[in-house]
Amino acid sequence: MIDQQKKEIRKQIREKKKKYSLLEKKANSKIIFEKIERLDDFMRAKTILVYWSMPDEVFTHDFVLRWYHKKKVLLPVVKGDELELKVFSGLEDMIKGEQYGIEEPVGESFYQFKEIDLIIVPGVAFDKKNNRLGRGKAYYDKLLKESKAIKVGVCFDFQYLDEVPTDKHDIKMDTIIYN
Repeated sequence: MIDQQKKEIRKQIREKKKKYSLLEKKANSKIIFEKIERLDDFMRAKTILVYWSMPDEVFTHDFVLRWYHKKKVLLPVVKGDELELKVFSGLEDMIKGEQYGIEEPVGESFYQFKEIDLIIVPGVAFDKKNNRLGRGKAYYDKLLKESKAIKVGVCFDFQYLDEVPTDKHDIKMDTIIYN
């Protein structure tokens, strides 16, 4: 029942995303990251985990490039059914990943999870109770349950719903930021 509800929401959001151009998504993403950059938790953070966005996600490339010289910026790399964290050290150290064809850093792996201060988390949808609906692979849920870092879900306004179905494995965000 819950799996079917999740599948239906993923389908609805996928259709809504198609109505927005990359330019519109980038403009809305800029608004989202301007809000993040004003958060006290962000200003205090020394090590942040973000993601290198796919075309249908909140666009992170400009944010990563703006901050990686000032803070330690980590990006996830898909390894089997887990996420491995890598330190972002510049565009010249990125290669196309095998799993999803997303650019991934080839730099050093990062294992000091306790040092991560802030995690910017993508999602298909979020709700008013800070629940997150991901793509269904549980990559982030596995990673987030190990972390005490501040979890910031990011999404476009049409991905912020009254309620998303959850099960016991789903990890709540500390806050959700949308345009």
